[in-house]
Amino acid sequence: MAQTPRSSTQATTGPTAGDGILPSLAELVALRALAQGRRPPRRGQHGMQGHALSNLRGRGMEYAESREYAAGDDARHIDWRLTARSGKAHTKLFQAERERLTLVVADTAPALYFGTRVRFKSVQAARAGALAAWLAARDGDRIAALRGASQEAPVAPASGQRGALRVLDALVRWYARPPEDDSGLAKALEHARRLLRPGSRVIVLADPASVLAVPAPLWAGVGQHHDAVVLLLTDPLERRPPVARLPFSLGGERLELALDAAAVRQRWQQAFDAPMQAALALLQRQRIRAQPLSSDDPADAWLALLDGPARRTG
Repeated sequence: MAQTPRSSTQATTGPTAGDGILPSLAELVALRALAQGRRPPRRGQHGMQGHALSNLRGRGMEYAESREYAAGDDARHIDWRLTARSGKAHTKLFQAERERLTLVVADTAPALYFGTRVRFKSVQAARAGALAAWLAARDGDRIAALRGASQEAPVAPASGQRGALRVLDALVRWYARPPEDDSGLAKALEHARRLLRPGSRVIVLADPASVLAVPAPLWAGVGQHHDAVVLLLTDPLERRPPVARLPFSLGGERLELALDAAAVRQRWQQAFDAPMQAALALLQRQRIRAQPLSSDDPADAWLALLDGPARRTG
C-alpha cells in the first residue's frame, strides 16, 4: 500500500526518528506537557494530591460514606452526628489509598506500520501509549507495558518519571519496525491477565483485526475486572478512500485500484471499515470503552475516554 510521502533526502537516507515513520524518544517525552496540562485527579480536603483511590473499604485517607453499625465494626469510627440524628448507631467507611497499576498493552501487528497522513499508525500508537504513561506518572500510578512476545519480558511496573521513561523506551523500540517474534494481541492480553489486579487501568493500542482475533472470553475478563480503554489505530485512507483510481506500488510494480467503481469500494469497506465497526461492537458488548484513533488525530484526541465510568469490580 501507499506510504507517507518522503522527501528526496529521506528517499536517499531512509526514515529518521520523529519524521512520522519512526517514533522518537524526544517526541514522546514532549507529550508530558499535555499530560501535565490536563485536569488533575480529585484532591483531598487539604489540597494534597495522592495516589489513585481504590474502591476497597478500610481505614484510609478519604471518608467514603456511613452505614448502620454492625457487630465487629471499629467503635472508633462511629459517626456520632448521624447516630444522633437517626437514633441508630452508624459507622464511617473510608476509601483505602493505594498505588494503581496502569498497563500499556501494545499490539505490534504488521498492519500498524503504515500511514498516508501525518504519521504511521505505529507512531500514533507510540504517542498514545506515551501520553497514557505520563498521565499515570502524574496521578501516582505504577506504570508497566508489554506486547505479545514469547521471549521479551514486560516492562516491569515502576512509579514516576522513571516508570514512564521505561515505557517510552519500549514503545520507541516496538514501533520502529514490526518485531520478528510478534505473537499477537491475544498473547499480550494473556500476559496482561497474569500481571493485573482488580482495579488496574489497561490501555490497549491495537489494530481492529487484532481485536477481532482475541477470544471474546478474554475481552470479557478484561472488561469485568479492570478499567479498560482500547484505541483502534486507523488511517484516513482506510476509512475514507477517494472516489478515484488510486495508484499503488507493490514489489516494484505499479498497480492501480479502481476506487471509483462501486464493487471495488464495497470490497474496500469490507476490508477496512467493517472490521473497525465489528471491533467497536465487540468491545461495547464487553463493557470496554473504545474509539478509533486516526494517524492524523491530535495526540490527546482519545483522552475523553478516561472520563467515562471505570470498571473496577473484584
